[in-house]
Amino acid sequence: MEFIDSVLIVGGGGREHALLKALLRSDRALCVFAYPGNPGMERDGCVLVDQEITDWNDLAQWAAMNDINLTIVGPEAPLAEGIVDIFKKEGLLIFGPTKAAAQIESSKAFAKKLMKKYGIPTAEFEIFKEKDKALAYVENKGAPIVVKVSGLAAGKGAIVCGTLDEAKRALDDIFDKKSFGAAGETVVIEEMMNGPEASVFVLTDGKGYKVLPVAQDHKRAGDGDTGPNTGGMGAYAPASGVVDAATMARVEKEIIVPTLAAMDKEKARYHGLLYIGLMITADGPKVVEYNCRFGDPETQAVLPLVHCDWYEVFSQCANTRGSVSGVKWKIDLGYCVSVVMAGKGYPGKAAKGKVITGVDAAEEKAADVYFAGVAATAVPDKKSKDKGKDMDIDDDIDKEKYKKKYTTNGGRVLAVSAKGKTLAEAIANTYEAVAEVKFEGAVYRKDIGAKGL
Repeated sequence: MEFIDSVLIVGGGGREHALLKALLRSDRALCVFAYPGNPGMERDGCVLVDQEITDWNDLAQWAAMNDINLTIVGPEAPLAEGIVDIFKKEGLLIFGPTKAAAQIESSKAFAKKLMKKYGIPTAEFEIFKEKDKALAYVENKGAPIVVKVSGLAAGKGAIVCGTLDEAKRALDDIFDKKSFGAAGETVVIEEMMNGPEASVFVLTDGKGYKVLPVAQDHKRAGDGDTGPNTGGMGAYAPASGVVDAATMARVEKEIIVPTLAAMDKEKARYHGLLYIGLMITADGPKVVEYNCRFGDPETQAVLPLVHCDWYEVFSQCANTRGSVSGVKWKIDLGYCVSVVMAGKGYPGKAAKGKVITGVDAAEEKAADVYFAGVAATAVPDKKSKDKGKDMDIDDDIDKEKYKKKYTTNGGRVLAVSAKGKTLAEAIANTYEAVAEVKFEGAVYRKDIGAKGL
């Protein structure tokens, strides 16, 4: 009898759906669970945890009772809350950094101090807890300047201020209006860096590491990088025009190796995925920010390019005696582009409940569709006595007589990714698949990847 490894994915967004699809591409028998997961993950054969979970201790107990061999954490919040420490106490294998190591994202003040202490290139900065001192610093330095809340802010805590008035308004929002809550109790103010940005993903077991294809995210809501900042409207990989081989060699020598060594010296050895947001300045690559997890939507553009046993990769990173460097993998020579489709109103309050169609048609064009803000209901077929009445997917129904209806249920609804031998071909293939997916009020950028041409 073949042994089947069991995996638990923590999270329920497009990034976690991408992690699932990557695992399922491996030639390994897997049984995958997700908490909370999403309808797209369930559609791909993932089992959603149906037990009531009140905290991470509950989830660890569930994982232990269900003989989960490996847990993979997607979002930053559970990592910052110490989910890895809790699972490790139960003797469970889990992919991700400890609470102490996750400070590299959960506290921008920690990250900036670390870089300063160990000589890792980044923007000049100061840290403040009081508005009047922050204001005096801004007035002395002038604009443009960047104001960042130190805590977690769902990717929206960095405010680029072109004028002094904008910087003052940012400080008003953070300190007076408490727009970022506890995340804004400490503020980092730094010089404005100039140059193209790139996202570097580093898989590490604490010492050894592997670097994934470099990606470039598109943060602004509108074409041409206009409009408000978002969680990300799309990405492409590899961004070889931004980070060439020579630049990557510098990134490894000046940033990756020193960062891992620094975390080790600070008694917070880093296991899991280290995301390095880079700015390629005139003086060379500098760190914009660190994240303690895969980026979204870069993951949806990067993982399809890598062929390996992802279960082995994640296990080697999670294991205290693991060696990720020895894992065999192959990277496609082509490109992958991912386009996020959002609900009308995003990044503000987006419309919900709009029916989504065309997912199957997009997949028939060799594209991957990653669900994020999507809900599912069960719709009776023509033979059912419940015809005309939608049912909750969890209701006690005869699911053989129902089909699923997918509706929008959040800002970023889904992402569509496709590959090509060239970047231009990958862009064309992706938008051809995007055209098949429809829901009322759908918004998406039309220029994802164009800056890489």
